[in-house]
Amino acid sequence: MGLFKADGSRITKAAFPTTAVADPERVVTADIYATRPHDLGTRPTDSRDAIPEGSIRTLAFKAGAVLRQSQIDRLFPAATITAVNPATGVAAGGTVVTLTGTNLDGVADVKFGSATGTSLKVISANRIQVTTPAGTAGAVNVVANDDAGPVTKTNGFTYS
Repeated sequence: MGLFKADGSRITKAAFPTTAVADPERVVTADIYATRPHDLGTRPTDSRDAIPEGSIRTLAFKAGAVLRQSQIDRLFPAATITAVNPATGVAAGGTVVTLTGTNLDGVADVKFGSATGTSLKVISANRIQVTTPAGTAGAVNVVANDDAGPVTKTNGFTYS
């Protein structure tokens, strides 16, 4: 079999017209399901929340599907922190803090300074709760770690 360009010139294997791809293809090795953002008339419990994830799952990607890495990356957007409430608490720790922002449902842990908070609870994609660890008096950065990497609220919490 011969391959040719539009002008009729033959294409050799070595001269096959391609460019290097920085966005590699990935093969899905297991069926991947997604939840619908809204099921059967349920509403958010708090007007500050986005519509909560439902319990009905639909097939998003079948095993064997080929996706580009950029497609996968778009499925895991970076989190943001817009507010920490309350923004102050005792140095002994134990303050239950609510972080608001975006894409917080993928957060795996939250650090206050260098110490990791406990009892992380995802309320919605826009809100999570975490209990502060013990710390030293003063302001510390609040760092949420998710699939896309860490996101920081500089001086987001102050120990008193």
